[in-house]
Amino acid sequence: MAKEQKKMVDDITSMDEDFAKWYTDICKKAELIEYTSVKGCMVIRPYGYAIWENIQKILDGMFKDEGHENVCMPMFIPESLLQKEKDHVEGFAPECAWVTIGGSEELEERLCVRPTSETLFCEHFKNVVHSYRDLPKLYNQWVSVVRWEKTTRPFLRSREFLWQEGHTLHATAEEAIEETEKMLNVYTKFCQEYLAIPVVQGMKTESDKFAGAERTYCIEALMHDGKALQAGTSHYFGDGFAKAFEIQFSDKDNKLRYPHQTSWGMTTRLIGAIIMTHGDNNGLVLPPAVAPIQAIVIPVAQHKEGVLEKANEVCDRLKKVCRAKIDASSNTPGWKFAEYEMKGVPVRVEIGPKDIENNQCVIVTRHNREKTFVSLDNLEEAVLQKLKEVRDGLYESALENRERRTYICNNTDEIIKALEENGDGFVKAMWCGSEECEDKVKELTGVGSRCIPLEQEHLSDTCVCCGKPAKSMLYWGKAY
Repeated sequence: MAKEQKKMVDDITSMDEDFAKWYTDICKKAELIEYTSVKGCMVIRPYGYAIWENIQKILDGMFKDEGHENVCMPMFIPESLLQKEKDHVEGFAPECAWVTIGGSEELEERLCVRPTSETLFCEHFKNVVHSYRDLPKLYNQWVSVVRWEKTTRPFLRSREFLWQEGHTLHATAEEAIEETEKMLNVYTKFCQEYLAIPVVQGMKTESDKFAGAERTYCIEALMHDGKALQAGTSHYFGDGFAKAFEIQFSDKDNKLRYPHQTSWGMTTRLIGAIIMTHGDNNGLVLPPAVAPIQAIVIPVAQHKEGVLEKANEVCDRLKKVCRAKIDASSNTPGWKFAEYEMKGVPVRVEIGPKDIENNQCVIVTRHNREKTFVSLDNLEEAVLQKLKEVRDGLYESALENRERRTYICNNTDEIIKALEENGDGFVKAMWCGSEECEDKVKELTGVGSRCIPLEQEHLSDTCVCCGKPAKSMLYWGKAY
């Protein structure tokens, strides 16, 4: 048993040896993805897609609780439509993929394969919004988008990826800003409560905000290797898009007004965030809320009389309270232990002849390999409690990693020293607000600005770079 489990672990590169290889090994060995003949694109395999389906189901419910409706926009954007908002088109131009031929004929106008759908929603809003009675419009869509990335990595950055994009239209700036901040809080709750990933809420700097936005809010997470990952964004557009697309409505006084707009999104890179926040050298470690299998039942000595029948009975009971599955294959128990450990199943339930005699089973939690003997009389309650322990344990471990890897620095020399001595992580430092200093810090230290946190701390009076009076505290870091 130990030999077979060790062999399975050997198939995965140690994260301390090569974190990038470790990550790719898990994506492949846990059967999350497969590469394709289309460079930069991937097949999301059933197990990986099941994680995305669970993410989608939870988020979709949260959106609908806030009054949002799902729609579906076209995949193609005429070039003339994309050109209507100058900043927006310039921001996405390097990543656009274009269709120039339809069938055997050259198109009169190029079509962009959507990198995002602001322009399509604006065209639609212009057609359906005429009065204040038509507002607000609270829309979301679940689609794929294409961005022609030069360097790709499964889930984190691919040329085609899955996401949700929310687009809303409001009568006033106040309502739109409230919506932008509300959706940031929805994303925060989802990451922290369901994915067990602690995040920092903040606002992007002027140079780093979304193309065409007045404000970009974000949530930033810290991965196991100390690099940051942007887990979600929420944008306030003001009335800039409305003016560019001539969207107007009559207010209560019958005066024409421009509505205010928001956009917000999360993508399949969340699966990458789960891997890099919770995974270990034995493979995936999945938060129970999105795990395709929450409890795997393993019969031990299943060839003996009554074992398989009892294991199936246990599985049937668990299916009523969680996503449970039995592995009654001819593989050895040791192989099964290693297989489901690699796939990150939160709870393993073992049952053999001696357990049946004692009216018990063995429960093993994936995140810490803790083994507990549980009476079959309390099976359902025990498994649900263990699932909660897994979620809580994952969150505490991820938070400890973030806190341990967060450094307070007062100048660029301190940043360089902190990173050299402790490894990558978040740097908290004061900033004067100038783009010049923002760029200079990255040039000197290798860390870029991640966000201006909503929860500000006064670390000193001066900018980490130029020494002039500071305006705000910034999170800095290397990022995926």
